[in-house]
Amino acid sequence: MQTTSIIIPNYNGLNWLQRCVHSIRQHTHTPYEIIVVDNGSKDGSVEFCLHNKIKLASLPFNKGFPAACNLGLRMAIGDALLLLNNDTLMTQRALSNMLTCLYSSEDIGIVGPMTNYASGKQQIEEPFTNVEAMAARMNVPDSAKWLPVDRIVGLCFLFRRELMERIGLLDERFSPGHFEDDDYCYRARQAGYRLMIAGDAFIYHHGSASFQKENEHKVKQLIQQNYHKFVEKWGVDPHQFI
Repeated sequence: MQTTSIIIPNYNGLNWLQRCVHSIRQHTHTPYEIIVVDNGSKDGSVEFCLHNKIKLASLPFNKGFPAACNLGLRMAIGDALLLLNNDTLMTQRALSNMLTCLYSSEDIGIVGPMTNYASGKQQIEEPFTNVEAMAARMNVPDSAKWLPVDRIVGLCFLFRRELMERIGLLDERFSPGHFEDDDYCYRARQAGYRLMIAGDAFIYHHGSASFQKENEHKVKQLIQQNYHKFVEKWGVDPHQFI
């Protein structure tokens, strides 16, 4: 059976990291490995990973989200690769339903789930109740709920190893984060791959936990800066793909 490498970048997110790892172990029944790439945390995150025998890369300082993802991707042994935010919770059948979508056609390159907190089409329209209820209702296998899109949000980003071998790693010019996922989606589509939302997979996302430690003004500056980097690189407005 295929193995999924689940790569979780982390920076001082012990509370969420613990919950995320627990949710994966509780709800994932296909072969997988967890890889945590820690960006110089001082909150016990590294000790948690060591104690729980989690595959770990511990960086001495915060190199940002794209660089952490790339390090994890280099360590990964899986046929499928999942970049997962540390402030998410895996749910019953979510990963297996996403994998079914990913491997349903050779030209599908990236798959993402529905969630309670995201920009664009992955945001659920119905009111969020609780994780268990949403998963029970939404995670019933149903290919009729798969939706072709131009963009998948990087909070839960499942793709084929063949895609990475063809188009490479995340572009670290977008460090510490924002628009590296848009860039990867654009490159995948340029290479002839399709992107799909697996509407039969719901994953909980707390939302922006990684950037809440920075003040709002700095975050807005970073988003604007990386938006211009994307436009400069490709000559197109990424907002048209949302």
